[in-house]
Amino acid sequence: MEPTAQTTISRRDPAQVMRLSRLGSLHQCRLSFMRVLTRRMARENWSFARPKFDIDAKGVGVAVYTATGPARTYSLIAFAHDLPPDMRSDRVIATAWDATFTLFDGVPTDADIERLSKNVPYQEAGRVNEKSLSVSRANRSVRLWAHFVDALSQGRQPDPAQVDAVGYLMRTTAVYGSGKLGAADREAIADRPELSAPFQAEMLSVYLTRVFVRDLVEHMARAKGGENAVPLAPETAQRLGIGNSTGLGMAPYIVNHPVLFNNWIMAREEAIARVRSVETATAEEAACFRRMLRRSELSAARWCSEHPVQIEKLASLRKDLEALAAWVASDDLRNDRPWDRLIRWSGTALSLEGQELAASLILEPYAELVDGLSDCMADANKDAFIINGAMPVSQVRSLLQDSFGWALDLDWAARENCARAWYVSEEKLEPRMGERFDEPIANYEQPLAPARDAALAHAALAGWEAEAPVAAFLLRHPEHRHTVRRAQMSQAAPYGEIRSNTISDRVLPVDMLRAKLSFFGATHFDPRSDRWVRICMYAGAPYPEDLTTANADLWVYPEADQ
Repeated sequence: MEPTAQTTISRRDPAQVMRLSRLGSLHQCRLSFMRVLTRRMARENWSFARPKFDIDAKGVGVAVYTATGPARTYSLIAFAHDLPPDMRSDRVIATAWDATFTLFDGVPTDADIERLSKNVPYQEAGRVNEKSLSVSRANRSVRLWAHFVDALSQGRQPDPAQVDAVGYLMRTTAVYGSGKLGAADREAIADRPELSAPFQAEMLSVYLTRVFVRDLVEHMARAKGGENAVPLAPETAQRLGIGNSTGLGMAPYIVNHPVLFNNWIMAREEAIARVRSVETATAEEAACFRRMLRRSELSAARWCSEHPVQIEKLASLRKDLEALAAWVASDDLRNDRPWDRLIRWSGTALSLEGQELAASLILEPYAELVDGLSDCMADANKDAFIINGAMPVSQVRSLLQDSFGWALDLDWAARENCARAWYVSEEKLEPRMGERFDEPIANYEQPLAPARDAALAHAALAGWEAEAPVAAFLLRHPEHRHTVRRAQMSQAAPYGEIRSNTISDRVLPVDMLRAKLSFFGATHFDPRSDRWVRICMYAGAPYPEDLTTANADLWVYPEADQ
C-alpha cells in the first residue's frame, strides 16, 4: 500500500495511532465492512428474494432469504424459536435463543434445511459443514418487541422515543465464521471477489437478519391483530438496526492477528493521508463534509449510554461537534489543504473521540481516493508466520525497539504493570481476563501481553553478539519464538502492535472491542462494563427492496426526517 502520487502528507505515526485510548475512540468510516458490502451489492445490482417463510402465529418456524450477485447466490436460513423467558441470556454459555441462523453457500434444498434444523438451533452443540459460511444467534429486545407487536397489531406505529432508546428489535450474541462449528474455512471463500474484504460473509448474514427481524415482527403483529394490524412504517423500519452484545471473547482478536489488524489501520491511515494531501477542495466536496457533520450531530444526539466512561466521552464528543461546527463555519474548506488544517486543529482542540470522528468525516467526499483501499484490508500474507532465522540479533532488537520502545523500561515486576492475566475459561470456553494476584490463573495465562514479552525478549537478546543469527538465540530460548515472529512481522505491519499495556491495572478491554467493531461499521457503542459492549449494526441502511447506488453508502449518518 504505497502512497499515491497525490499523497504528500505522511500517514500518522503508529506511536500516536496505536494507543488503546485512541483505538477505543475510533468511528466507522468509508472503509467499514458494512458499507463496503452495501456499496458492492448496489453497484452490482444484487437481487434478493424470500423463497420460504414458514412461521406460525407464535413466531416459530423457518425462513430463507437469498442474495444473488453476479456469480453466486447466498442464503440466510433463519430458525425462529419460542424461547421461555427464563432461558433468554446473552451469555456465551446460553443454550437457547429466540432465533438462530446460518448463511448458506447457494440455495438450500429441503434436505439441507432439515439437516441444519437439527444442528443450527443448538449452536456449539451442533455441527454444520462447508456449505455454511457463518452460524449465528439472536435474542429479542423483550420490551421493545412486545411494544412493536402490540402497537402494530392495534393499527398504530411504535413510539419513536422507544425506538431511539434501544435502536434494535433483536441483538446477535455471536456471528461465527471461518471454520467455527464446521463452517467453511476463510481460505475456501477468500478468492471470491464479493467476500475478499474482511468479514463480508458475516456482514451479509447480519444484513439479511435485519430483514428477517422486520418480517417476523410484522408477521406476529398480523397473527395477533388480524385485519387491524398494520405494517411497520418504512421510516421506522429504516431506523432499526441489529444489536450486538460483544464481550471479552473478541478482545484478543486484534492482538492475535497483527498483520490483519495492521491492514485495517494502515488502509484507514492511508485514506486520511490522501485526503489531507488534497490541496484544494471543490464546492461539492466541502458541502458533502458539512452535510455529514450535521448528520453526525444528529447521530450523537441519539447516542445513549448508561456507562459512566461512555457518558463522559459522549459529553466530550457533543462539545467537540459544537467546536468543529464553529470552526467549519469560519472556514470555506476549499483552499490551502483544508483537511490537513482541520486535522491539525482537531489534534489540539478536540478530545480523542472528536479527533477520530473528524478523521472519518473528511473521507466522506472522496470515494475515488478512499474506497479502493478496501481491497487492501484482507490478510493475504501467508509467509508472515515463518521466522527468518538468519536475521541478525541486532536487527531483531531494533525491531523490538521500534514497536515496543515505550515498554522496555517499564518495571514488569510491579503489580500495577502486570495486574491482569488473560486465560480461557473452562466453563465458558472463551477468553477471559482476571486479577493475577487475587485469582489462581497465572498458570493458565494466554500470550496476550506482547509488550511484556517483548521487554523480556529484548533483555534476553542483550548478551548476544550483534551479528549472531537469531536462530541460534531461539535454539537456546524457544520461549521467545512468538515475540521474534511478531518483531519480524512488524517490518510489513507497522500498525500491527498496540502501544499500550494489555495486562495493566488500568487496561480497558472495551477499547479493543470498539477498535474492531468500528471497522465492522458499528455505531452507538454502549459499554455495559469495561469488558463488554452493546452496539447497533445497519441502523439507517436501506432494505434490499430499496437498495440503490444512491443510498448504499451514506445511510450510516441519520437524516432529520428519519
